[in-house]
Amino acid sequence: MASASSVPSALASVSAEVTAWVNSVAQHTLPSQIHWCDGSEAEMAALRAQLLEQGDLQALNPETFPDCFLARSHPSDVARVEHLTFICTPQQVDAGPNNNWMAPDEAHAQMDALFAGCMQGRTLYVVPYCMGPIDSPYSRCGVEITDSAYVVLNMGIMTRMGRAALERIGREGSFVRGLHSTGELDPNRRFIMHFPEELSIKSFGSGYGGNALLGKKCHALRIASYQARTEGWLAEHMLIVGLKNPQGETHYIACAFPSACGKCRAGKCSQSAMTSPGCIPAPMGVFGPSTRSQAISAWHRALAPRPTAMPST
Repeated sequence: MASASSVPSALASVSAEVTAWVNSVAQHTLPSQIHWCDGSEAEMAALRAQLLEQGDLQALNPETFPDCFLARSHPSDVARVEHLTFICTPQQVDAGPNNNWMAPDEAHAQMDALFAGCMQGRTLYVVPYCMGPIDSPYSRCGVEITDSAYVVLNMGIMTRMGRAALERIGREGSFVRGLHSTGELDPNRRFIMHFPEELSIKSFGSGYGGNALLGKKCHALRIASYQARTEGWLAEHMLIVGLKNPQGETHYIACAFPSACGKCRAGKCSQSAMTSPGCIPAPMGVFGPSTRSQAISAWHRALAPRPTAMPST
């Protein structure tokens, strides 16, 4: 790894297991430098400035969308690619009836060939994150290695990212390993592989949200489904709506809706946009102590611009 230099970072000493994995990936991908993300506001500001200077971000109107930014995807990279997404388990039956399957050895060989030397001239970012509150026993942690500053910024918005997450990993020892590179954004060299029994993910050739932000669908749904099955809980992506009636009673509804139905957009609407006659949307927070089902949201903040609540998106 002679070509890679790492800015001296105390974070590299927090978890020997994470550091060993980072060094192994760097030897294979050959980045020009390694950056351990601490999740600080100063770090996020520096990355935003970098992407603004490069033209990868555009600042929106500061009067109507203060502290908000636009990032455009490549025209060939604007959605999740279900046909290029695989679950890689030793037995095909364990991938489930609705998923694409590939044997782990074959998938690793294919992805390792794509990742070989792919970060030359680029920065390798180490992104430790926690899906859920840092101190919650229900939360699960991971580390994403990526060559995309855009991914770092959005993982910082979406998850509890940085030093605190890495320190929890250092204490517990268990984490999901996510390896990502945008590659050349070539649709013919684009794959997202999941290895549930290894708690690992490899994604190459895309910078689009669900393909590149590995805490989203890759970890919080696909890998988490395996974790949930083995640990005795449930991982699901759902829309939770709270409505308060004129009598002041609040009722919550959990809805399992399919892709592209508008559930994420509905969650980002203002109260006036969602108000039904006599009812107003109720804020989502801690459910009452009498609630029989207990759950947490893995997300830290939503991932789309909303002028009143989504700075630095």
